[in-house]
Amino acid sequence: MRLTERLRTTAAALLLLALLAPSAAPARQRRGEAPRAAPAAVQTKRPRLVLLIVVDQFRYDYLERFGDLFGAGGLRRLLRDGASWTDCNYDHVPTETGPGHATMLTGAWPSETGIIANLWFDRAEGKPVENVRDDSVRLLGGGVGETAASPRNLLASTLGDQLKMATAGRARVVGVSSKNRAAILPAGRMADAAYWYSTQTGAFVSSTYYFDRLPDWAARFDAAKPADKFFGAKWERLLPAAEYERRAGADDAPWEKGTDRHSAVFPHVIDGGLKEPGPAFYDDLEYSPYANDLVLSFAEAALVNERLGADEDTDVLTVSFSANDIVGHRYGPYSQEVMDMALRVDRQIARLLEVVDARVGLANTIVAFTADHGVAPSPEQAVKMGLPGGRVNPADILTAVRNRVRARFGKPGDKDTTVDYVQTFSNYQIYFNRTALERDGVSAEEIERVAGEAVLTVPGVARYFTRTQLLAGAVSPADAVARRVLHGFNQKRSGDVVVIQEPFKYISSGGIGATHGTPYEYDTHVPLVIMGGGLAPGRYLTPATPADLAPTLARVLNVEPPSNATGRVLAEAFK
Repeated sequence: MRLTERLRTTAAALLLLALLAPSAAPARQRRGEAPRAAPAAVQTKRPRLVLLIVVDQFRYDYLERFGDLFGAGGLRRLLRDGASWTDCNYDHVPTETGPGHATMLTGAWPSETGIIANLWFDRAEGKPVENVRDDSVRLLGGGVGETAASPRNLLASTLGDQLKMATAGRARVVGVSSKNRAAILPAGRMADAAYWYSTQTGAFVSSTYYFDRLPDWAARFDAAKPADKFFGAKWERLLPAAEYERRAGADDAPWEKGTDRHSAVFPHVIDGGLKEPGPAFYDDLEYSPYANDLVLSFAEAALVNERLGADEDTDVLTVSFSANDIVGHRYGPYSQEVMDMALRVDRQIARLLEVVDARVGLANTIVAFTADHGVAPSPEQAVKMGLPGGRVNPADILTAVRNRVRARFGKPGDKDTTVDYVQTFSNYQIYFNRTALERDGVSAEEIERVAGEAVLTVPGVARYFTRTQLLAGAVSPADAVARRVLHGFNQKRSGDVVVIQEPFKYISSGGIGATHGTPYEYDTHVPLVIMGGGLAPGRYLTPATPADLAPTLARVLNVEPPSNATGRVLAEAFK
């Protein structure tokens, strides 16, 4: 059932909710009427727009390392005029794009949102599933082999959903990103639309979860082929090379797989090795700042054509700049490329704020800025810097577990049924075949313990946690790692033994540069800034998490917090 039909069937209930709300907004013009002129920048009782800006893989320390190079209108403006928290950390693992984006506007951990990873093993289907993949809907505007997506796997409501219910559906909620999960999850289940970038067509796409066809304005945007104008573009540094060498090291050697100090020599030519635009080019474009330029342009078009912030019912626009993450994976947090991406996204944020100010008025807008996770240097680069970097091969973990399980539960002379017990290793977790365990009368608690003891024999593994232990709540809240594992554990979707690697160790078989996912500071520490809504500007030293964002915004907007919100209201910033 399409969103419009769902809203229609529940109109009476939603209207009652709106009437009971403590501060019901005046009636809004129905969609389809002539657009109105942009309102003057005058503070209203309730902000007209919530703008969530996310920069994927933007570590907190980028604000400190590059802050003096930012312009006046972007991140520096947010830090000057907004309330910012210097000790903001995610309190869950794994620290990945999907779980982070789901937490921001639900105010809940993966244990409650159900978005436990970008990819997890589904016991019922017997295979890995992507967090927003939805085969029950069709992709609109994509290429061959691309899958459709929706928020169906999200188990909690978002701030946008709460605004929808408080206004009988009048509030408009739109998500934009180059990644599908980054566009879909912050916007929520009742969103009017989510749009993401297709690496097959270079267009912005959506799915029939939201509507039967792309809106005319979005179709026109795609028809102009905006990605193609970047074909053959040369990505040069914004500043003189000496500034990059001083902060990120020399850039005098080709990029080597698995390292991140010496990156590919500038300039980077964006063409995918093709003679004309095609899928390889559209994919190559994501490894450049120009992908963020496309997201910015589409977000501007959405703001205007969806008439977000055009009346007194608060709307929501979420914009996630994902190219920083894609570049960061390839080159690492101490590369010149990542430094240049940080400087460029600062300018892109400044442009977005200018557009919102001209269209809606920043005085009528709450702007929130954060990131979905941080990143570690590649293990090889960590070793070069004198840190204990290394890789843990997932195959070694599976081998150790299967050998220990066979030794404990195997029966000499009989058919080895223990081969069925260990199903897979996914999302840093071991999954057991419960049917096989029940068939042979094997205790789940005992095999979890046996497997955990086995993983500790693998070099680079630090700790393990079992399903039995986590469901019983047998972990100390004072133990930050244990608490983050518990917050990331969902009873139905998670595995049976959670494996935690040592700091600066990757659980991977190689083939990747830098990545994230751990409970350690370099992956959990992110910016959190809220500008507007009556919050007092300044730097706050009290600990915070991105889960605190949704309850705080709900308090400002005078609506119910999202259904599963566990974050706190950041009361120290209220005037």
